[in-house]
Amino acid sequence: MEALYYEQLKGTVRCFLCPHNCRIKEGNSGICKVRRNEGGRLVAETWGRIAAIHKDPIEKKPLYHFYPGSSILSIGSVGCNMKCRCCQNWQISQVSTDEYDFDRTYNPDEILRLALSDKENLGVAYTYNEPGMWFEYMLEIARLVQQQGLKNVMVSNGFISEKPLDDLISCIDAFNIDLKGFTEDFYRRFTGASLAPVLESLRKIRKSGKHLEITCLIIPGQNDNHDDFSRMIDWIAEELGSNTVFHLSRYHPAYKYGMEPTSVSDLEQLLKIAKKKLFHVYAGNIQLKDYQDTRCPNCHNIVIKRAGYYTNKIAVKGNGLCSHCGARVIIC
Repeated sequence: MEALYYEQLKGTVRCFLCPHNCRIKEGNSGICKVRRNEGGRLVAETWGRIAAIHKDPIEKKPLYHFYPGSSILSIGSVGCNMKCRCCQNWQISQVSTDEYDFDRTYNPDEILRLALSDKENLGVAYTYNEPGMWFEYMLEIARLVQQQGLKNVMVSNGFISEKPLDDLISCIDAFNIDLKGFTEDFYRRFTGASLAPVLESLRKIRKSGKHLEITCLIIPGQNDNHDDFSRMIDWIAEELGSNTVFHLSRYHPAYKYGMEPTSVSDLEQLLKIAKKKLFHVYAGNIQLKDYQDTRCPNCHNIVIKRAGYYTNKIAVKGNGLCSHCGARVIIC
């Protein structure tokens, strides 16, 4: 499948899908490992090639304020435009199509049929690896899903160029963006990418009115500096709003990074910093009291109780309003 967003140059092609703007020689791939120069054409090698397909709780994305308690067909492939040293899905995100044994290919109509086959299914989530790397395939499926009245969800690192993101915003209903830290130095050292484009993606998604939640994985000694973290929270509150849903996740050793897991006490300190400016703050990869349930931002009553991925909407109406005061709490 020929890729979108590239230009042909003398002996090379330049990809404009993400801010890396990779200049790719004949026979080679970009940083993502899945967009290859074949005879002067940029080819999206992951078209139809699915590495993971599951029915997941929407809370697993994680999305806590978008149709909580529902399930969603979740798909992913291989490749990523970041090189995070503690990647939890490195077996698919850090390999090329040649390095992964795909069972079969799925055309977009087949994915749509799977999504429609379960009456309880919310739609399709593009997740597991970085979904932006199979942009063309995702966009075609998302448009089909949208036409059928189902929902599209994208779980992403947010490192994508402006125009492709505009295309996705037109048909994606909810985003969870991984804001990995708040310094350019950390992004450069730990992910091989940069922070500024991610912040711009967050601004654009918020401005679009599409549902947005943010996840940050706290890695000991890397992105846990309290001053930097406080600046991140200040930025989110000021630029995106204090009602932005924020998930703070506990790191566990993975891939090339063997540091001990984030200490519970450190995570709790950072959660308290986040709560000073943001109303909806949740703990991920750990069960912590006061950081699982959803409270109404107006009357402060608990409206949703959670235990793992089990969700009990105890005081929220079918239209997403608080049963106590009528304030908007969730999208449903």
